[in-house]
Parts: sequence; C-alpha cells; structure tokens
Amino acid sequence: MIHPVAVLEMPLNAAALRAEATDPAAGAVVVFEGCARDHHDGKAVEALAYEAFLPMAEKELANLRGEAMARFALLRCLIHHRIGLVPLTEAAVVVVTASAHRKEAFEAAIWIMDRIKERVPIWKRERYPDGEAWVEGANRQ
Repeated sequence: MIHPVAVLEMPLNAAALRAEATDPAAGAVVVFEGCARDHHDGKAVEALAYEAFLPMAEKELANLRGEAMARFALLRCLIHHRIGLVPLTEAAVVVVTASAHRKEAFEAAIWIMDRIKERVPIWKRERYPDGEAWVEGANRQ
C-alpha cells in the first residue's frame, strides 16, 4: 500500500499513485504532475532543489488532504512531494484526486496545489547557469 501523503527524496511514481486511486465509484481521476521546467521569470533554469521541514510538511500535507477529501467529496486523494535535486522534466509534486464527477476532482487538485504553496514548509531553489536563488511566495510557480 502506498501512503496517501509523502515527502520523498527520490523520483515520484505518478502511475503507482494513479493505480492507488482506483475506485469503482470514481467517475473521474485527475493526476497532476508539477514538473521542473527549463525557465522561470525570463531566466534559464538547469534544475530545481527542494528542502523541507519534514515533520511539519508531512503533517500539513495530511491536513490538506483531509480538508480536500471533505470539501470536494473525494473518494481518494494522494499527495507526494519530492525534496532534494529535481532534474528538468521530472515531477516535484504529484497530486491525484478521485471523485464521482470531474468538476470536484479538477477543483480539488487545483485547490491542493494552491494550498501547498501557501501553507506547506517546502522551499524551492532554482539553479541557473550563473548561480541559484530561492523562489518565494507569488513567484513560487
């Protein structure tokens, strides 16, 4: 069994999380992968690196999951976030939501991602050809 919430220093497995969300009552399953891209705010990005305060990050992700389950009537919800170095194209976060109807599954995935950026103590550092910088607040996309 896969834990519904995890902060891991290894590549994330979206396919395994999707399989864990299987439910015969679910008419919709949304899988969101937030991947490292090669640019941000006009700068070339070579990689991302994430750090976290693990006990608090895992607790807050679990809180978000519980809130989303209730708020959107989800049948399943899994949230995995990666820490450490994340090479380009690899997922830094995977959110899987399953509900009876598509609207709730999509809205829940968006809501969860927005709350992660606001509430979870996970910090992103971008690596550029000429250095690196922490990305905070509204710039943390």
